[in-house]
Amino acid sequence: MPDQLDHMPLQDITLNRCHEDFYDQMRLEYHDKYWGTPSKNVRRLFEFLSLSGMQAGLNWWMVWKKRDAFKLAFDDFEITKVANYSQNKILELIQNKLLIRNKTKINSIVNNAQRILLLEDEYGGFDEYLWHFVGNTPKVNFWQQNDIVPAVLDPAEEISKDMIHRGFKFCGPTIIYAYIQSVGLVNDHRIGCFKHGKIDFDMSR
Repeated sequence: MPDQLDHMPLQDITLNRCHEDFYDQMRLEYHDKYWGTPSKNVRRLFEFLSLSGMQAGLNWWMVWKKRDAFKLAFDDFEITKVANYSQNKILELIQNKLLIRNKTKINSIVNNAQRILLLEDEYGGFDEYLWHFVGNTPKVNFWQQNDIVPAVLDPAEEISKDMIHRGFKFCGPTIIYAYIQSVGLVNDHRIGCFKHGKIDFDMSR
């Protein structure tokens, strides 16, 4: 097997991480740039909610590999545009071979965009809605290297219950916990990982 370390920046090699299997550049980038990084970028929050729903019953990496295709197909997850998709547009998405062609999941993304718009008067935006569940401060957990992180922890059940009440789809507690890990409401990086602890908010896509 080729020595993939030769193709990685020195800083990538020397950083301590949750796991040592960092040969896969895609997983490395996701760990370093996204997972556990607190985000208030509304498009990223909507995008990752959509991809998390798409993951239901599937492997996350199967979905993540299609990220660029989803961004292109869903107008870079501009919420107002997605919320106003016509039935013809939805049919086009369902027939798009580059996506996961699940009619129920694709319709749920449009529905969830509509639910997000309804939050603006009450909370000022989707970012403020999500972050109020943790008092605007990421919840940092303390896991040892060999610990197995539970599939559901606070505040996933509270968020899930509220979102279901508001009409969101594909937002059960397990999906929501994976989602809030991905956008940094909770930090489940292991002790010793360079991303464990307090991380600044990231407004980038």
